[in-house]
Amino acid sequence: MQGKAAYYDLLKYDKCDMIIIADIVPPAKEYMKLGVENKASFEILDINNSSRIYELMKEADMVVDALPGSFAFHLAKMAVETGVHLVSSMYYLNPLEKDSEVLAKLKEELKNLNEEAIRKNITVLPEFGLDPGIDLVLGAKAISEFDEVEVFNSYGTGIPAAENADNPLKYKFSWSIPGVLRAYRRPSRIILNGKIIEIDGKDIFSTGNRHMLEIEELKTPLECYPNGNSEYYSELYGLKDSVKEMGRYACRYPGHCDFWYIMSNSGFLDDNPLNIGNVDIPPIEFAANLLASQKQFHFGKNESDIAMVRVEVTGKSLNKKKKIIYQLIDYKDQKTGFTAMQRTVGFTMSLGARLILNGQLNKPGLISPIEVPFEFLEEGLKKFGMHIKRIEIPVNE
Repeated sequence: MQGKAAYYDLLKYDKCDMIIIADIVPPAKEYMKLGVENKASFEILDINNSSRIYELMKEADMVVDALPGSFAFHLAKMAVETGVHLVSSMYYLNPLEKDSEVLAKLKEELKNLNEEAIRKNITVLPEFGLDPGIDLVLGAKAISEFDEVEVFNSYGTGIPAAENADNPLKYKFSWSIPGVLRAYRRPSRIILNGKIIEIDGKDIFSTGNRHMLEIEELKTPLECYPNGNSEYYSELYGLKDSVKEMGRYACRYPGHCDFWYIMSNSGFLDDNPLNIGNVDIPPIEFAANLLASQKQFHFGKNESDIAMVRVEVTGKSLNKKKKIIYQLIDYKDQKTGFTAMQRTVGFTMSLGARLILNGQLNKPGLISPIEVPFEFLEEGLKKFGMHIKRIEIPVNE
């Protein structure tokens, strides 16, 4: 879904001589109709065919990974072994993993990957999409404007435009349906009163863990629920020992959380298979396929979606308390047909690829989006018609 937008942009990149599109879905070949065919080739590829992936990577200077998250780290390791840069919108640390030994092993592997990438002068940039991605760059920019940060909250969403939220869920899928549902049962961590609060995946939608957000441009309130590990990002930002409140939240139209709280606690998002008619079926796969089979949960050709990231930071600068908001809202481009989600994820990935290939982002190793200069992101997104808004609000002590 998002790779098509990255491909479309890189076709226009004058330093790009050839693009190889690899996908297991035959209709992906239609991507080639977006541009000049002699600048692109297509082949059906199974992610398990490592030997062929190595062959393709050896022909390339850059890999743009738009696959589901379960494949992301596998691809990153192959890219570094081959000696090719890589950009991905996915996490490498599995937010659902609770086994401390598994996490320790993965962190050691990430450390080794970073060291090997540095030795080979290779840049690996994961989490560079909408959320995570744009939000992390905005967060770093906002923090840089404070001497002391007390509150840090970030928000992200991909929802239908209000006039197209016309089904019982008031939601349509603009990215992987199984991916959405797995995010709906992901445990979260927030920081309140300086303490880390762990929230079980089945409780993220409970009334006590959500709040409302008013955004002037959207003209309708959104309900927000915990989405991700704020402790992890507090460490990345250097805020863990000082921030009093920190949360990462996803947003939906009112009513969405009530429905999914019931579904999650009824077992529909579970991975453990149930035997039904002598067939073992994981409930989450059943739910994903049930939703995917219905037209009402997909965007029509002329329907629009909205993508939004918003970072709110409160703290002190020169002994004055203030609140700064950085926000980006995007809509489907009816001219090209790209959804807001495709634009904010796919174009962000292609921007990351450009920044690395043209030497602007010249830092080898495994890097975080918070290391990408805000100015690079702002100027790059402007070229796609996406504009970042900054709001400053004085706060009375």
